[in-house]
Amino acid sequence: MPVDRPGLTFRTDYFDDAAAWQAVADLLDDTFGIDVTGLDRFGGPDPTCTAFAWFDDAGACVANISAFALPLVVDGVFLHAAGLQSGAVRPSHRGRGLYRDVMQAALDHCDAKGFEAVALLTESPGLYERHGFRTLPQHRFSGPPPEGGRACPVRRLHIQSDDDVTLLCRLLDGRKPVSDRFSPMRQREMFLFNALLMPDVKLDLLEEHDAVVAWRLDEHGCFELLDIVGASIPSLADILASLGISPSGVIVRFAPDRLAWNGAAVQDEGDMVLMLRGAENLRPEKPFALPPMAEF
Repeated sequence: MPVDRPGLTFRTDYFDDAAAWQAVADLLDDTFGIDVTGLDRFGGPDPTCTAFAWFDDAGACVANISAFALPLVVDGVFLHAAGLQSGAVRPSHRGRGLYRDVMQAALDHCDAKGFEAVALLTESPGLYERHGFRTLPQHRFSGPPPEGGRACPVRRLHIQSDDDVTLLCRLLDGRKPVSDRFSPMRQREMFLFNALLMPDVKLDLLEEHDAVVAWRLDEHGCFELLDIVGASIPSLADILASLGISPSGVIVRFAPDRLAWNGAAVQDEGDMVLMLRGAENLRPEKPFALPPMAEF
């Protein structure tokens, strides 16, 4: 529990308080321009989530961070990990140690729960190095499209359809890790929320495989594969044959070790940096990436 701060109240129990949840949503909207109340349509935040926040006497959230269970596969080994998200502090309250308070409370919580590692995404890695986090470089994988795939029936899903969301939830809850190198085992809420935030991403159900492919074409006609959700992972050749497209090239946004296709690994230079806190050997030996549909 952080030290008392006059005029502020520390809370970890606001998800069932509509006014407090809206106050946190206002903080994140003001800071990042993202309306997280879109999660309400999918049942609300991740049920494993525990939040740590400071509220002022008027009920405004002035600092926040949330921890949630993020089970991972890293080089074929299950990792009992957590993720941190929704970290923000209002400009009017910076420089007072409030973010340090909520960050330390979240890390103490993760340690008490026995998580082997804690992951986060940030544009400011220097803020977290002091807490024991280190950067994990991510890669995209590019190359020519494979040939000779076998087509199967495909149905387009829509994130605005309740029936399609129900189907996606079933597949997300029983999904096979999309990669053995680095992949979340469970990330239902963020997949759905990211689909809501990225209207250009197509969600196609390959019915024979009972798997949904998240993909898009860029302005050059290059096929970009963002994620696959299902009990099995179809080959890239079968995916392209089923979609009936002949792209100019392929970019895969996660390690393609289960796609029966090899692409050249190119290190991403994006603004968001993946960081991990845990044992030094908890990093994939080969290039990898967190699928964009799992970003948090």
